[in-house]
Amino acid sequence: MIRSLIALLLASAPAGAFDLGLPLDCTLGETCFIQQYVDRDPGPQATDFTCGPLSYDGHEGTDFALPSLAAMQTGVTVRAAAAGVVKGGRDGMPDIAANDPAAPPLEGRDCGNGLVIDHADGWQTQYCHLKNGSVTRKAGDAVEKGAALGQVGLSGRTEFPHVHITLRHNGRTIDPFDPDEALTCGEAAPALWSDPLPYRPGGLVNAGFSSTVPAFEAIKAGLSEAPLPADAPALVLWVHVFGGRAGDDVSLRITGPEGEVITQTGKLEKTQARLFRAAGKKLRAARWPAGPYLGEAILIRDGLEIDRLTTTLTIGD
Repeated sequence: MIRSLIALLLASAPAGAFDLGLPLDCTLGETCFIQQYVDRDPGPQATDFTCGPLSYDGHEGTDFALPSLAAMQTGVTVRAAAAGVVKGGRDGMPDIAANDPAAPPLEGRDCGNGLVIDHADGWQTQYCHLKNGSVTRKAGDAVEKGAALGQVGLSGRTEFPHVHITLRHNGRTIDPFDPDEALTCGEAAPALWSDPLPYRPGGLVNAGFSSTVPAFEAIKAGLSEAPLPADAPALVLWVHVFGGRAGDDVSLRITGPEGEVITQTGKLEKTQARLFRAAGKKLRAARWPAGPYLGEAILIRDGLEIDRLTTTLTIGD
């Protein structure tokens, strides 16, 4: 939904007036993905700039997410999207999900650890949820485009590791995917990003094999790909999904050295930011046949394939 007429009458930033680089070190669609966009619905609902559901009410930025806590712990650098001067920042907040019972009160510090950078002509960027102890810049520092600011973390009001970047012009939030607020749903955006950032209306984060149905918390933490013994009690394929919509189909298939082990397709009953699905088969013999196993996960929407992931496993003699 397009913003209200009042918002459209306000002075808006012309497309191309500002240029943003990717605010973290990752390969979009492989080692990171965009979980949420600016909320374009002026009412209590939420839509992204394509009128899709990848946002939430009042969300004022773009969330570049990592696939797991393990990926965060390796150290992913957050970078200045444009040159400017640091206006202010914060560090010292713990990396803990806001819904964790052990999380301390935020007391208005929803952004967590982060920075605000002033740019020319009324532009400003804000970076949130950086890793505790990683912020490398302070107020007054001049930074070039691409300069390291810190690392992706889990501080502030967040439930997954990501960097949230908000773009403002003269104090007003700007959607970098539609700065002129002139789009109709689904049209190509005159975005402000230096390099095109394709819109993904949901997708598959990662997939793997296990001997039991894993807990979602283990998947979000970064479930390790441990070898499975030949006498594993079950062979399970799991997949981590983002941006799932009610009515989507998630298809899971395991193929082994002797052919198909299992194929299962399930329909999503509700729209969810993140979820997982798993399918498997119990061991009904002394051991699984030795050799390679292929796991395939497919996300299907309105009869069309949205995304596909494959993973492999080898069971020894």
